[in-house]
Amino acid sequence: MKLYYAETLNPRKACAVARHLELPVEHVHVDLAKGEQKRPEFLALNPNGKVPVLQEADGRTLWESDAIMCRLSQIAGSDLWPTDPDRQIDVLRWLAWDLQHFTRHGGALYFEHIIKPRFGLPPDPAAAESATGFFKTSAAVLEGHLAGRRWLLGDRLTVADFAAAITLPYAAPAKLPLDGFPAIQRWHGRLCELAAWREPWPPK
Repeated sequence: MKLYYAETLNPRKACAVARHLELPVEHVHVDLAKGEQKRPEFLALNPNGKVPVLQEADGRTLWESDAIMCRLSQIAGSDLWPTDPDRQIDVLRWLAWDLQHFTRHGGALYFEHIIKPRFGLPPDPAAAESATGFFKTSAAVLEGHLAGRRWLLGDRLTVADFAAAITLPYAAPAKLPLDGFPAIQRWHGRLCELAAWREPWPPK
């Protein structure tokens, strides 16, 4: 089983889950700067030209990081992707909400303050200001939900936690406005107790 990745947000989710579940995954690094994700052999795996991609032993491929996390959990027989239908629906709710709100805007700040400078480009002040405002709005929703809860679904870790927290390891350089959101900070602190969350990447 191969996991194609690069050291960016979405692959981090898949790599963290693979490591957390101690799955026998062969990591294949894709050099985005060299455009390896646009080469024909990679586009045959994912026509979107993006990482991560999971390739199973039978040759089946799966792209989209949230789906890959669920598949890895399924392979491992882990409750990170619950088998209970009601909990599955709740996970799907948070995955969908996160893509449209929390990580959408946190990812915009990550792009402005971390990715752009790597290519010698300055952040767009208007885009950063807009993303900051929307991030605070969605963070307030998440803060209220996490009050009194250990994880998004209560007392049990799921792939929804890995997804929704993915920008938080980059909070300082991405300039995520987390002041005033103590429940989110405590939640991320619990994730940071996991070795796979602190260091999801394979050794080089």
